This record gives sequence, structure tokens and C-alpha cells, in this order.
Amino acid sequence: MNDELFCTRPTAEVCLLAPPAARLDAASLRYAASVSPSPRRESASDGERAGVRCFIAPLFTIIFAATILSFTGCSAKVDSQAPTPPVTVSNVTLTAAQQKKVQLYTVAPSKFHKLTETTGTVDFDNDQATSVLAPFGGPVSRLLVSPGDQVKAGSPLAEVDSPDFAAAISAYRKALATALTLRRVADMDKDLVQHNGVAQREAEQAQTDAANAEADRDAALQTLVSLNLDPQVIKDLQAGRPVSRPGGMIRSPIAGTVVEKLITPGELLTAGTTPCFTVADLSRVWVMTQVFGSDLASIAVGDPAEVESGIATNLFSGTVDNISALVNPDTRAVLVRVVVANPGDFLKKQMYVRVRIQARQESLGRLIPVSAILRDDENLPFAYVAQPNGSFARRHVTLGYRAGDQYDIPDGLQVGDQVVVDGGLFVQFLQNQ
Repeated sequence: MNDELFCTRPTAEVCLLAPPAARLDAASLRYAASVSPSPRRESASDGERAGVRCFIAPLFTIIFAATILSFTGCSAKVDSQAPTPPVTVSNVTLTAAQQKKVQLYTVAPSKFHKLTETTGTVDFDNDQATSVLAPFGGPVSRLLVSPGDQVKAGSPLAEVDSPDFAAAISAYRKALATALTLRRVADMDKDLVQHNGVAQREAEQAQTDAANAEADRDAALQTLVSLNLDPQVIKDLQAGRPVSRPGGMIRSPIAGTVVEKLITPGELLTAGTTPCFTVADLSRVWVMTQVFGSDLASIAVGDPAEVESGIATNLFSGTVDNISALVNPDTRAVLVRVVVANPGDFLKKQMYVRVRIQARQESLGRLIPVSAILRDDENLPFAYVAQPNGSFARRHVTLGYRAGDQYDIPDGLQVGDQVVVDGGLFVQFLQNQ
């Protein structure tokens, strides 16, 4: 009887305290006890009854502990979802002694000129640079210049053994002789027709033939000029003087510096397609820079610019010459061209430089000293504004253009507001206490 009380009493107590799942386990235990052999029907020894007690007691202890943990877990989960009360920042009130350590600044409308800082690359002034193409075909017989040489307009750059050149000279000689002969015949027929020596029709035909021959002569001369033939050789041909076998000369079309040599001796050139040299006037260069939309509104053609290479302390003055009408689809920036004077040819093509463009147009805004701007725990800018009751309130602001040691505040402050410019950290310390 004692064993039955030991086994059933804890089970009943657990069933009343446990949740439904635990009650089901307790009912299962009662059922197992009911179908098990009754101790009244079989006599059990004291050792067997002790073993049953040792087995059932820990089992009840485990069920009871699981019940307590289930209640504890539910209560902890509810506490973790409790809302956090909002944090409010109150105004700061200073004593008379503390106010002496604070300096105020009154916000007022201000005019300023925006300075846009960006980077760019140096390029040749394409209005003063050109790529020299081979005017005739043939092998290169001799090079006459090297990169870095200064040349004038018409200076020879290379000599080419060109059959096209010889054919052009021969064609001019023939056209020159033909035009001279037919003009003489036309003049003679003109005299004869006055004395009825020839028919009027024949005299007119002679004039037409002479005019056609002279047109062919001028076309042949233009061919020689386009081939950059020496003017003295052309004069010798017109005078009928013999000339030595001249070589075809590739000449510079402009004055400047030979910056590239693209051919070598013996190379076969193709007329009109083979690039031979690049000649540029380096006294003025272009600086190509990209400006984004936020700065583009303050830049106009004619604005002064300053270029710094970073290699030396020299500064180069320039002017905004062109603002592109297209937007770069990759960078969403607009190309701005700055024309820069280049004394001493210091700036080189593809050199990276820093560019500062000073806007001539005035901008109007609300400027406050940089020292008035502080940062909160979320790194948002704010300033302390004096209130009518003598306290100081924290007010978040939007930072605009920075003009030297001042910020333009497009939003957050009004004209007439008084902001703390000296002692702001002291006010922030008091507010955080």
C-alpha cells in the first residue's frame, strides 16, 4: 500500500500542475501502472520495491523541471519583445557664468562665388595640333627631324622616294609646254583673223584649246603644291631650267613641336592614309575635366580656372572654353574644356591635374561658420540655436556648399537665428549629462 501511494500521489500532483503535454505524460504513467502486475497479486521483495522507487522518482523530477522551464521560456520571450521608450533631447539652459563661454552668430543672407574643385587630363589644343599624313606613296628614304624638334610651317620632316612625285613633276612639265604652245597659236590666229588669214571659227577653236591647256597646267601645278614641292623647284620648272631629280618631301603644315614620329626609314607609305608625324603648338593646351550636375549649374563659359599638376608648385591660369552638350552615360558627368597657357611646355599630354574653377556668377545663401556644426550619435549635422527663453535647442541642418570656413545651410536655419559658434561642445556635454 505504501508503494502505491508513493507512485500515484506524485503523479496526481504533477498532472494538476503540468501543462497539457505534461498531463498526457502523467496519464500514460498511470495507465502503465494500472496494467503492470499488482503488488497484491504477487509478493515482491523489499529490493524490488526499492528499485521501482528509484526508477519512478527521477522520472517525476524530470517532468516537473520541464514544466517549470516551459513557463520560464514563455515569460522571457514576452519580456524581450517589450518596446523601448523613445529618447527625447531637452533644451539646455546655461547659467550667467556659463553663457560667457558661449559665442553666438546671427544667420543672415550672404553672397558668395562657388569654387568647383575637380580633376582632369591634359590634351593637345586640337586647333593648334595636327597629324601629318603621307601626301604621296613610296618608301621613306630619310628622316629629317626627331621628336621634340621645333619646326616652322613648311619645314621638311622626311624625304620619300616616290614615283607619284616624279609623275606629278612630269605631268606639270607637259601641261606647261602644251599651254604655252596653244596660247601662242591662239594669239597668232587672232591676228590672222583680222586680215582674213583664217576663218573666225578656227580662231575661236584655238582660243578654246588654249584655255583648256591652261586649266590643265594650273591643275598640275596645284598637284605639285599639294605634294609640298619646294617653291624654288616650281620656279625652275616654270622658267624651263633643268632640275635635279628631287625627292618627295613631307613638310609640316603648321609651326610647332614634333611630338610624335610614326615612320621609320625604308617604310612604304600609302598616299593619304599613312600617319607620319604629329606636330603641335604646346604654348597652349586643353584640360579636359568632368563636372557633375550639382556643380554644373555654377559653371559658365569664360569662368577663370586654375590648374595644378602636383609635380611642382607652379599654377597655370586658364579659362573655361566649352561645356559639352552631352552627358557621359557611364559617369553621368558633363565634359568641361579649359584652355590653359603652358609656358615652358611643362604640361604634357595625358598628365593628371587638379582644376579649380571660380564661378563669376554670384550665389545667395545662408552662411554660418564651420565651428557651429556638430554631429549627433547618428553622425547627422546639427547646430545649437538660442531660444527666446534663454535656452539652447538642438536643430538638425542640411549642409550645402562649403565656402572656405563657412557652410551654406539650405535647410534647417532661418535668417535671424542665433547659433552657437564657439562653445558648442560645452553645450553638448551639458545636454548629455
